[in-house]
Parts: sequence; structure tokens; C-alpha cells
Amino acid sequence: MKIKVYADNNIEDRESLAAHFKDEVEDTLSRISDHITRVEVHLSRENRLKLGKNARKTCMIEARLEGCKPIAVKHQDTTMEKAVDVAMEKLIRMITESRERQRDLKHHKIEKNENMRRLIIDEDD
Repeated sequence: MKIKVYADNNIEDRESLAAHFKDEVEDTLSRISDHITRVEVHLSRENRLKLGKNARKTCMIEARLEGCKPIAVKHQDTTMEKAVDVAMEKLIRMITESRERQRDLKHHKIEKNENMRRLIIDEDD
């Protein structure tokens, strides 16, 4: 699983912040990383000059899973830590739901194939 973290120019100490969140993302996704090929994290902050200390922090995460379209989530909050934490929770929930749908679809196809085989065998008798 490749992880890329991008932080915009409005974020102070962005290199160390990006490294910190890369480690956090890697730790959080480690239990489901077998199915993830790439994760991109984009950290941004509204223009501080306009809003002062009340500038909203945004975390957008895009994950690419094997055989699926990319999954993207976004969260804005008062701190970058909260924005990343909530975005990660959303991402894990969406990945889990996507994997469950794939498993259900695969099970449904297998069941349908079994029913077709039974039908063909019954017709031959």
C-alpha cells in the first residue's frame, strides 16, 4: 500500500505534519491494507488571513482498492487532527461496506451458477 500525503501552503510545518499523518494513516489502515493499493491524503486550511484562528482544516482521503473504483472522503473541522480522524473513520466505514457488497455480489453469482447447474442437470434427467 502506497501512501502519499499532500499539505497545502497555508499549513505551518507541513512537512512534519505530513509525515505524522502518513504514519497515522498507515497504522489505522494496516488491518485492511491487503485490499488497498494506494492512499492519497490532502490536507488543507482555509486562508488564515481571512478567518484568523477560526480557519477550518480539511482532510480529503482517496483510497484505491483492488478491482474497485477509488473511494474518497472529506471532512472539515477546527483542528487537523479531528479532520483526519473523522475522515479516516469515514474511509474505513466505506471500505468495509464496499468489501461487504463485493462479497455479497460474489456469493450471489456463485449461488446463481449453482442454481443454473441444478436446472441443467434436472433437464437432462
